[in-house]
Amino acid sequence: MLQFISEKLKKLAAELPAPLYVVGGSVRDFLAGHARKQADFSDWDVCAPVLPEVAAAAAKDCGFAVRSVYKNTGTVKLTDGAGTELEFSSFRSDEYVRGLHAPAKVYFTQDIRADAERRDFTCNAVYFDIRGNRFADPLDGRKDIEEKRMRTVRDSRRVFGEDGLRLLRLARQCGQLGFRADGDTLRGARENAFLIRDIVSERIFAELELILHADEKYGVKDGHYRALRVLDETRVLDEILPELTRGRGMAQPASFHAHDVLEHSLRCALYAPGGIRWAALLHDVGKPLCMLRDGNYHRHPEEGAALSDRILTRLKAPKRLKEHTHALVLRHMYDMQCDTRERKLRRYFAENFALLADLIALKQADYSACKDDLSPAPTGRRWREVLSRMHSEGAPFAERELKITGKDLLDGGMPAQYVGKVLHGLLLHCAADPQDNRADRLKGIAFGIYNDLLAAQARKG
Repeated sequence: MLQFISEKLKKLAAELPAPLYVVGGSVRDFLAGHARKQADFSDWDVCAPVLPEVAAAAAKDCGFAVRSVYKNTGTVKLTDGAGTELEFSSFRSDEYVRGLHAPAKVYFTQDIRADAERRDFTCNAVYFDIRGNRFADPLDGRKDIEEKRMRTVRDSRRVFGEDGLRLLRLARQCGQLGFRADGDTLRGARENAFLIRDIVSERIFAELELILHADEKYGVKDGHYRALRVLDETRVLDEILPELTRGRGMAQPASFHAHDVLEHSLRCALYAPGGIRWAALLHDVGKPLCMLRDGNYHRHPEEGAALSDRILTRLKAPKRLKEHTHALVLRHMYDMQCDTRERKLRRYFAENFALLADLIALKQADYSACKDDLSPAPTGRRWREVLSRMHSEGAPFAERELKITGKDLLDGGMPAQYVGKVLHGLLLHCAADPQDNRADRLKGIAFGIYNDLLAAQARKG
């Protein structure tokens, strides 16, 4: 591992009066084979049995910029001037108030085992002695890394009881690394699942984002699904997404589905591309509500879209993600039986063109999640065929592609307040009848639409 450690950090290790260790994710990922080039090492946590003031002074002498020093926790934030940030911590043991993320008391120590036991999982408690160029492994974490196992550093009930955020970290790291949690670790997490309530929404959302993209960090196949399954098994999912887990055990028609509502949702996220996994996870979140209220699933897209808004608002998700997820969940059942007339479908495509690629991808994931069938979804296949014909015929998908402009309509005497609606009507018309997208034809059609708008307004009153 020494080859990936900067000369500046090696110099700091030589300056300190005690060994300086790299610990945590960078060591774990190196030993797991996930980090083999310099660019892979973005997580630099270092520690030593020295006080933070000593480490800060030595770091400054070695050319590091000292950003902050926290004497109570023994933490020093450093940057090397080349864009790499590091966090130094003094060897310590911690005392927590149950469930709170920050330790209530900190005790500095010279004992590496005591320092290891205040961490979360053994795979994150392997140390590399920079000056000695050797690993230190007080809790047998290397064996767990070799066997791809997540195991808590102490009794699992205590480890999760100290910090509710570890419940999410367990799921995320299982997914990102392709590790499996041992039975005791899972039991401890499940017994403490309620402690996730102590974690602020922003932190929960940030971890869920990483979980939904867990397969992308190191290319672990189905890593995001592995992580979601850990959340389900530990029942942490019930605490953070109770609307979703109401579908656990809720049967669906066997002719179309091999899984209950919850498992189908998790598998939809499994089969979905990264950009739509929130929509995939929540696409059927309205089903439990509809079944319990109505005895059927008929209005689940509308109810699901509203629930997705509430969930993502509660998690303080970005507005753009919330709106995009709402739009996809609301539309995911459209033309599911492939029986929508093509003219109507063409108008639908023009009206929702910005969503089409994601909507087709969601329909494919939904189809695959029913019975784990990876063949092309019938709806997606049909939509691509219709889109192909529209493209070959030169059908417009945006108002700017029309052969007439708003200025043309204004110059022709149309009142300004009607121009936008008329242009939209022209777009829908030409999506179904691309041959009419000619300036001479569009002018007459435009005023026909205008007259229809006037007539409708007169009928209203």
